[in-house]
This record gives sequence, C-alpha cells and structure tokens, in this order.
Amino acid sequence: MKIAICDDEKKASEALLEILEECPEPIEKTDVYVSGEELLRSKEQYDLLFLDIDMEGIDGIETARKLRLKDKKVKIVYVTAYSEYGGKAFSVHAFGYLLKPVKKEKVLRQVTDALAYREEEEKPSPMLEFETSQGRIRLHTADIYYFEIRGRQIRLAAEGDCYEMRGKIGVLREKMKDYGFASPHKSFVVNLDQIRNIKGYDIYMMNGDTLPLSQKQAVSFKECLGRFLAEKNGSAF
Repeated sequence: MKIAICDDEKKASEALLEILEECPEPIEKTDVYVSGEELLRSKEQYDLLFLDIDMEGIDGIETARKLRLKDKKVKIVYVTAYSEYGGKAFSVHAFGYLLKPVKKEKVLRQVTDALAYREEEEKPSPMLEFETSQGRIRLHTADIYYFEIRGRQIRLAAEGDCYEMRGKIGVLREKMKDYGFASPHKSFVVNLDQIRNIKGYDIYMMNGDTLPLSQKQAVSFKECLGRFLAEKNGSAF
C-alpha cells in the first residue's frame, strides 16, 4: 500500500509515522505533506490518506473535494481534534474518522480495513444487460453513473458513453436498488458510489455532471447515501 499523511502539525504527523512503522501490513511507502495545497500539487496516487481537517490554507474538507476530482479510489481517513466534522466527512466519501490524539489500534485497523476493501474493489462489479436504441449492451454496475427519464426515453449515462432506451424509471429504481442505486429526484436513479459531493440541492457526480436533489426527497436520500457509505466502509466512523 501507498500511504500519505497530510497535517500541518508536525507532532501529529510524527505520531502517525511511528505507528505506521509498526504496522504488520505491507506498506510500500509513506509520504508526509504539511498542507492541502502541497498534497494537491503531488502527482502521486495513494491507497490510503490520513488527512487533518483543521489546517491553515485549504482545510481538509476542501482538500478532499478537490482530490476527488482526480482520484475517487483513495481511502480518506480524517484525523482531527474536533468531533463535529463527522457529518461533513460523508460528503466526500471518507473511509474513516479518528480523533486526536490517535490510538495505535485504531490507526492500524484503518490500514487493515483499507487493504481488505482495496482487494474487494479489485473484483469486477456485477454485469447487467440493457436493451437500448444502439442495441443490446452489457455494463458493469460500477460503470453506470445514473439513469434519467426524458419524455418516453431513459438516458443511461455510463463510463465512456450514453445510451437511450425505453422503460419506466420506477421499474429501474426497483431493479437497481440492490446494486447501490437510489433516487434523489423522480426523474433520476443514481449510482451512490459515483456521487462526488452534495451541495444544497445539487448532486455533483464523478463524471462532472450535476443532478438535481428534490427538496421533498433530500432528507431520505442523504440518509440512504450515509447508510451506503457506512456499509461500504465498514462503519469506520
């Protein structure tokens, strides 16, 4: 594993480094950054990131949002002295949340869990078949961003292409809920794992699209997203 630590407090970084040196899991390298700006300038990609929230300049929440634009796979573990940030951490797909001073057993657990989830993610996602106007296609569920009903047509937005097909959005909603999809709006069914961030009533997807979140469904949808992330990340918070 490649691990990064981003914290403007030297003692906190040193404490994490000492713990990671005792880690029984295989660690290829551990890099330390003193600011969000420095981390974002790096071209290195990591498997696991221990990220302080309350930093000078760009804070940890904004750093994670910018990082997600180029890397959606890195496991982000927030390390902070403040407990009230837990809710915000969900919005950027945080893997875990540790309070300072960090405890050795909890840090090592994050490394072990991150390694296990990386191995699980390397397994191919389920593949589904769809009848579209372009013909019959097969897609991995992980490669689907969302479905949108437009008149009598459903637009399927996927990695690398979009497709048109006939059908009812309600039927798709039921079909896809077991694969980590949910509806933020009556016209959409979205892949919860492809959501980069939610601000107000806008949903920002990993492919750069912005989708609407209906006011009526906002609370239940955010709760659904929170449960999905907690289950995916092993209830790391």
